[in-house]
Amino acid sequence: MIHLDPQGLALDDLLAIARQDIPADFTAQARQRIDDGHRLLVKLAAEGTPIYGVNTGLGAAVDTAVAPVQASIPLGRAVGVGRLANRQELRAITAARLAGLVQGRSGISPGAADALLALLNSGAEPDVPLLGSLGESDLAPLAHLSLALSVQLTGKDGLALVSANAASVGLGALLVAEAQRALEALLAALALSCEGYRANLSPFQPWASRLRPAAGQTEQSAALLQLLAGGELADSPRRLQDPLSFRCATVVQGAAQQALHYLHEMVELELRSGADNPALISEAALVLATANFDSTHLALAAEGLGLALSRVAACSAERIAKLLSPASSDLPRFLITRPGHVGMAALQRTSSALVAEIGHLANPLPAVSVPVADRVEDYAGQALAVVDKTRRLTERVLWLASIELIVAAQAVDLRGELRLGQGVRRIHEAVRSQVAHLDQDRSGSVDVLALATLLASTPFPL
Repeated sequence: MIHLDPQGLALDDLLAIARQDIPADFTAQARQRIDDGHRLLVKLAAEGTPIYGVNTGLGAAVDTAVAPVQASIPLGRAVGVGRLANRQELRAITAARLAGLVQGRSGISPGAADALLALLNSGAEPDVPLLGSLGESDLAPLAHLSLALSVQLTGKDGLALVSANAASVGLGALLVAEAQRALEALLAALALSCEGYRANLSPFQPWASRLRPAAGQTEQSAALLQLLAGGELADSPRRLQDPLSFRCATVVQGAAQQALHYLHEMVELELRSGADNPALISEAALVLATANFDSTHLALAAEGLGLALSRVAACSAERIAKLLSPASSDLPRFLITRPGHVGMAALQRTSSALVAEIGHLANPLPAVSVPVADRVEDYAGQALAVVDKTRRLTERVLWLASIELIVAAQAVDLRGELRLGQGVRRIHEAVRSQVAHLDQDRSGSVDVLALATLLASTPFPL
């Protein structure tokens, strides 16, 4: 059981709810916060205090002193299109909104908050299309989610349920986990490629990082050397200097790890925040108009991760090309010894196609959007769209890592007897548990998908 508390929801706890179907509950402090916020809302509304979305219209109709019907707020905003959120995504989104509600700033009624918690724990999977948010609250997806609640909405319930970036935050949390797996797989692929290429390990030695301690480089170099420890590669490089895709690998992957760390921080910031507009601050008896629904920081963090991953992907694709080239690797062309067979050559086409798509998805989403709500909403953070495109980018990076691992394992096999590093030996065995050595042509897509499935579910390096 995960306990939802005003102290904030840790990203790992959200992932447990989303990916392991762990149920959640409210702590006593969370229930008190929710109740305090709702009581303040009722009191201020009874006194005639103007409260946006409670006794005024919404959006451009804020100047209309007509209390909106709360049940109609989700209904009128359920305008999403596109693919439906899967089970993990639904649970991540719901958990993220509950994490915001327990801050006690939304003014939601205890009954509506309990209904959303019950929806999470029921395992129900309502249809929630994911296209329709501009990142200034994920109104459309949260509206679809809210339509599944069996409770009468009163006070500020309808607005509290939809006016949040819980879809961006929930899917951002899943993206953090998926990107971490992709980077782990790429580190494993780099280590196996170093063995297959007989790379020079000089650029990864501790002194290199001391001379210029770029963000993440020290950690990535140390992790790589740990995987190679116990092997003979350090004493037998083929060249004095290797291509940059090898030499610069830990610098580039270190930068990607830093980008991922920043996104992690931004997601956890949201998971311990009450970003409602308006916010009910019970300890100050205050209703406060805020702009805390803006998602620019989250969008930029996800954009940065995508850009960083695209650079790691470019290095990976180049290492694949070098391993397949006899002029560079001193191995048989396309890593096949049987005449008339294509070997690993066709996989390079797939890696090239993946790099092209990754590069396209890494292009930033424009900050300019068509203004809506009678031009009141004239700026859009676009976090949900950015998170979703970075998710697709990350999926392709994992496929690319699978290809590099397959190619590198073949190269290692063709080197003959080698004393591999202990970590690399485990990686090689894991690849071979899914993909057999290639001695004649077969469908490569089967191999790539089998290994990618393992990578997505198992931390690499092992």
